Amino acid sequence: MTDEQLLRYSRHILLDALGIEGQERILAGHALVVGAGGLGCPAALYLASAGIGRLTLADNDTVDLTNLQRQVLHTSERVGMGKAESARIALRAINPDVDVVPLQERVAGQRLADLVAAADVVLDCSDNFATRHAVNRACVELRKPLVSGAAIRFDGQVSVYDLRCDDAPCYHCLFPEGDDVDEVRCAVMGVFAPLTGIVGSMQAAEALKLVAGIGESLSGRLLLLDALAMEWRSVSFGRDPGCPVCARQA
Repeated sequence: MTDEQLLRYSRHILLDALGIEGQERILAGHALVVGAGGLGCPAALYLASAGIGRLTLADNDTVDLTNLQRQVLHTSERVGMGKAESARIALRAINPDVDVVPLQERVAGQRLADLVAAADVVLDCSDNFATRHAVNRACVELRKPLVSGAAIRFDGQVSVYDLRCDDAPCYHCLFPEGDDVDEVRCAVMGVFAPLTGIVGSMQAAEALKLVAGIGESLSGRLLLLDALAMEWRSVSFGRDPGCPVCARQA
């Protein structure tokens, strides 16, 4: 690390569990963030400020005035700009050393697989089940750790699916694809602005721990937040032996 980096990340380096070695792993790390909205903004902000080496940010949407209530990387001046590029501008101002790769596209298929393969950790900050399941399948296939979050109304959730471990459950184990699940969206149901910051920041924390190789992740645990009562619940779950996505990888 340079003298400037030692100063910039000094509060990380002071942490015994992290230190210089952990910070160097973060500086060499590559995170893929799918979605630059309510969750992706705070997640990317803390990944960049912490010094993640490369941050690939994929989103095919553009900044809308209704986003600004919670999507903290975007500004009024950038309404109409692609969210990925808007986020890149904000993140570069926070930490110019981070290599931010903005992708103005909805990644899927082989393109998604290639991006997951290149990353050390994947953060699912999307807002629909189709994307979440596609990201999960790619992470299972390529054995990449996945940090998944969701936020709607006053309800948030976050978990880690560490597919590097043979007995770890995947997203499909907990939320099977094809089940009758209502696809609720902020545009219809609303979302409490700070909730997205809480969940997105937790996603960044879990991702940084995974990259640095410290602490205990949320693998096998789902954290649920009722922000109206400000109450947390932790639910433990395991691999579904009949899961069509990850059982064959066991």
